[in-house]
Amino acid sequence: MAGTVNKVILIGHLGDEIKMHYFDGGNAIGRFPIATNESYTNKQTGEKVTTTDWHNIVVRNKLAEICEKYLTKGDKVYCEGKLKNRQWEQDGVKRYSTEVQVTEMTFLSTKKSTEKPTSQSTPPNESATPSTEKSTPPEVNDDLPF
Repeated sequence: MAGTVNKVILIGHLGDEIKMHYFDGGNAIGRFPIATNESYTNKQTGEKVTTTDWHNIVVRNKLAEICEKYLTKGDKVYCEGKLKNRQWEQDGVKRYSTEVQVTEMTFLSTKKSTEKPTSQSTPPNESATPSTEKSTPPEVNDDLPF
């Protein structure tokens, strides 16, 4: 393979509301965490173990505005994008963050979709970005601890 690949696909639940920041010129950025869960059965004890990983999501411009309009804490989403590492200094301490910069997103379930719509707009279960229809991979329930 001649090149490299930086691609992330996540299906998870929003852990908080979207925090928006608007810039001069009409650009916008939205940030929110999503949680992904993994379950397996411990072979020694027989108990079911569930682990949760948190991911920092970044959406930009029109996609950020659509997310702000339709998504709330607890909603399930499909995100596709790339990993980006950032570092900055705060009070003399170096801080690091790994984020998923999302380019494609599909709303899988939204709390707002159960409410009665107040206006004619894009239904929340449609893809948030114009792209070809993509199927989500089925969840695999195996007993592997990784």
